[in-house]
Amino acid sequence: MATQIAVPDLGVEQAEVIELLVPAGATVKKDQPIAVLESDKASLELPATEDGVLVSWSVKVGSVVKAGDALLVLEVAGAEVVAPAAVAAPVAASEPVAAPSALVAPLATVAVPQTAVAPATAVSSDAASAGKCHAGPAVRRLARELGADLTLVTGSGPRGRILKDDLHAWVKQRLTQPVVAAPAGGGMAGLFGDFPPEPDYTKWGAVEPKPRSRIQRKSAENLARSALIVPQVTQFDLADITDLEAFRLSLRDSFKKDGLSLTMTVLVAKAVAYLLREMPMFNSSLARDGENLVVKDYVNLGIAVDTPNGLLVPVLHNADRMSLSEMARKLGELSEQARTGKLPPAGMQGATFTISSLGGVGGTAFTPLVNWPEVGILGLSRASQQPVWDGKGFVPKLMLPLSLSYDHRVIDGAAAARFTTRLALLLADIRRLLV
Repeated sequence: MATQIAVPDLGVEQAEVIELLVPAGATVKKDQPIAVLESDKASLELPATEDGVLVSWSVKVGSVVKAGDALLVLEVAGAEVVAPAAVAAPVAASEPVAAPSALVAPLATVAVPQTAVAPATAVSSDAASAGKCHAGPAVRRLARELGADLTLVTGSGPRGRILKDDLHAWVKQRLTQPVVAAPAGGGMAGLFGDFPPEPDYTKWGAVEPKPRSRIQRKSAENLARSALIVPQVTQFDLADITDLEAFRLSLRDSFKKDGLSLTMTVLVAKAVAYLLREMPMFNSSLARDGENLVVKDYVNLGIAVDTPNGLLVPVLHNADRMSLSEMARKLGELSEQARTGKLPPAGMQGATFTISSLGGVGGTAFTPLVNWPEVGILGLSRASQQPVWDGKGFVPKLMLPLSLSYDHRVIDGAAAARFTTRLALLLADIRRLLV
């Protein structure tokens, strides 16, 4: 019998349908990938929940969906007909959907999507003066990051609820308006005047517009926001990893027998996780009011991974509690999921510090951007043999370039230099981790 299937809990507020892998009328098996969704951070494959025949899709490519929205109608042998309160029609790409409910089982009642987002405009003076607005925690947090006044934004959600699309449209409208003077609050709207018009590139020859993936677009937005919020400085240093590389090679074969890859990034991550316990300031965040420093009692390392869809940052949760083999195994699993588009959103959340390695590509140094609300990020470049004076003569040493970018509101130059110096000592003799 036909059963209405709802979108399961995605771990994110919403995602866009970018591919339907199975046509209507096709037979599907349980756990078979049937659709690909893309959130702000990753592509997600949705598996079939049961064996059966896919009768029809309730969404189309370009639809934006949330947990609880109607996904498809599946004919399952022996199942009873479930009549949902309302079956959602395919959602247009520009339409928001209803707020997510709790984890929705396959036989779930589906909420009716809202109408298309209206252009965001200022609310009436009465509403603004009242200082009240209807918005969820995520929208309020985004408004604080952008320096936006939610009382000036019109919500298009249920009962006037302000959605992220409403806030983005309002900020875009304010940014494109001429700015006479910076507002007293110092929000983003006061940072820019009119943007100059984009030139007509075709005047000089042929051009070809190439759409960017949702991950690339959202990454660009997040990096731009971080660059506006964080006054960052980069500390450069060199670490002698001659003995560490020999240690890595001595363990490489035994790790391979267990199906693991012991990379230099894993060894550096192990040392960084240890050091973040010694220097907790680098494992903190600056509170929005600037009055307090939020120091975390856990160490979650973000490890940047280059994928076909863009840069993703899987997270090693509680990295300081992991053994070297556990860290190698987990990082290998997360990296493979990131490259194949199967990394769950929870696998990219909660980082307290990030490591970005370009050693496999090249370069001598770079300036990684701090991923707000973190206060530090460590960049690793390609190690090279260099002559180092030992007091009697020059000896060849394998030197690893370190690039530590940090939030200067939290960390000063002396603390950053102490961090890279201490890290270099740990990498020069990994046995110090046992002391």
